[in-house]
Amino acid sequence: MALRLNCDLGEGFGSWTMGMDAAAMPHIDQANIACGFHAGDPLIMRKTLQLAKEHGVTPGAHPAYPDLVGFGRRSMNCSHDEIVAFVQYQIAAIDGVAQSLGMALEYVKPHGALYNDMMAKPGVRRAVMTAVGGYYRPLDLMLLATQQADEHLAEAAEFDLGLQFEAFADRCYMDDGKLTPRTMDIAVHTREKMLAQVKQLNTTGTVTTNTGKDIPVRADTLCVHGDNAEGVAAIAEIRALIHA
Repeated sequence: MALRLNCDLGEGFGSWTMGMDAAAMPHIDQANIACGFHAGDPLIMRKTLQLAKEHGVTPGAHPAYPDLVGFGRRSMNCSHDEIVAFVQYQIAAIDGVAQSLGMALEYVKPHGALYNDMMAKPGVRRAVMTAVGGYYRPLDLMLLATQQADEHLAEAAEFDLGLQFEAFADRCYMDDGKLTPRTMDIAVHTREKMLAQVKQLNTTGTVTTNTGKDIPVRADTLCVHGDNAEGVAAIAEIRALIHA
């Protein structure tokens, strides 16, 4: 099966617009839709879901820490119960709107700092898994494809939870399968290197790390960005490359 393409969408708020959702949607397979805690509001959620339905794109919840001012990019010291509660609250919000439009939410991808903390802190990851696994119906959890994939699968099995492993088209990897920190100059690939990495990942299931080592990456879906016109053009190129 070809890699699916997922993109963070619906991240405006009120009259403030973020991203080029209408331009990006025709080229992707999965839409990670903001649920109101870092971006998005009821009208934007509804419009984004309608756009996804129009293009046959699978919708997913994109919950975050309650950090609207910081766009969900700031880590917060929340308890296990708090994380479970606010993640399920956000899932329920977008799921309810989706059902009213005759759509079915299929997965959850945490946003920003919550995603990073989920990958780095077992306690946060277990709280997120508790929230998604404890939802009233089955939903997959999307998380970063790393060398710990087997461990994460075993952990998810405790919650009877399906996983979707995600790779990144434009980010440089380290030898442990994690993303190179953005503080390093080589963290984000040029367009040429990004397309080369997509081709390598799609054909061999590997990426070349910052030290030149080829490592396996078990990925089901590929994160792309529709923040600007250049990013949308890159999505179209990536899709053509994957389906060539």
